[in-house]
Amino acid sequence: MRLLVVGAGVIGAGIAWAAADAGFAVTLFDPQPRSGASWVAGGMLAPVTEAWPGEERALELGAASLAAWPEFARRVGESGLRTEGTLVAAVDSADKTELENVAKYLAARGREVDVLTGREMRALEPTIGRAVRAGLSVPGDLAVDNRVLLDSLLRLGAERGVTHRPERVVAVRSAAIELASGEIAEGDVVVIAAGAASGTLHPRLAHVTRPVKGEILRLAARAGSLPPPSRTVRALVQGRHVHLVPRDNGGLVLGATEYEAGFETGPRVAGVRDLLADAELLMPAIADYELLECAAGLRPGSADNLPVIGWLEPGVLAATGHGRNGMLLVPITVDTVLAVLRDEAVPEPGAFADPARLEGITA
Repeated sequence: MRLLVVGAGVIGAGIAWAAADAGFAVTLFDPQPRSGASWVAGGMLAPVTEAWPGEERALELGAASLAAWPEFARRVGESGLRTEGTLVAAVDSADKTELENVAKYLAARGREVDVLTGREMRALEPTIGRAVRAGLSVPGDLAVDNRVLLDSLLRLGAERGVTHRPERVVAVRSAAIELASGEIAEGDVVVIAAGAASGTLHPRLAHVTRPVKGEILRLAARAGSLPPPSRTVRALVQGRHVHLVPRDNGGLVLGATEYEAGFETGPRVAGVRDLLADAELLMPAIADYELLECAAGLRPGSADNLPVIGWLEPGVLAATGHGRNGMLLVPITVDTVLAVLRDEAVPEPGAFADPARLEGITA
């Protein structure tokens, strides 16, 4: 079977590699594989700390994918998987109340988390500032180095025979794609995994997925600076979400704002300002860090914060709409797409992502 995959982020690259490994002839289309949301991402694998009332299916789907991550990482080899866990911090009383409510919500669903005082938080991560009043410990929520993972998936795909064509796709029609050059490339199945751009490629995705912008900063400890935390540290600061995700060799990824701005990709001053101010309150030592990179990415949002994985029409599969959880959902997305391609039963709870659920619903 000839498989055409549109989009070389972690979702598309993961599908291309796994499908080629399973014997499919795969061509991967992307003009700039290391430029989208996968390259900009923080890399959290955090279904529990992303949980929110009303999004129980997202929690179940994320938890199933997280359980598959250790084996997936073993197969990938160099994935940048970090297993130290996650802390969630609250700065003011309103943030503390919200965290306590989240803890109760999780406990009611059999997912206990440890509620900590500010002092207990600092005992675990000494660089956490004294402004932190309380927090949660979620050792099962992990992280991955997004750039290491993407590089590995692209390399593995190439080793398995994936052909990369650095060309822009403008439309998908049945089992064929139209390139910006006007050329029509034909296959047996097309997989649309183009992230935030997916909605521009097929009419059934036009009002189902949308771009959701987020700024992210990459920092590095200077010689003599306090080191980054060993765990991922997430926080609510006056209702705003901020996260600090450690990298090897003193690196730290700081994110992430989230708002609607169409396909605008330039970082906004206000977003960067808030990230730095909130992060410095959470971890004062970052004021001494070097700022290496400031970027913005477009997450592929969906109407119900679940991905869209399955047939759009004969010959066209979707694997998009992963929102904040693209890194987390790579294993279950890959397994679901392969099951669909082989006409096998979709692994539970991958069926939650079936595009049929969104008929008549817009993002």
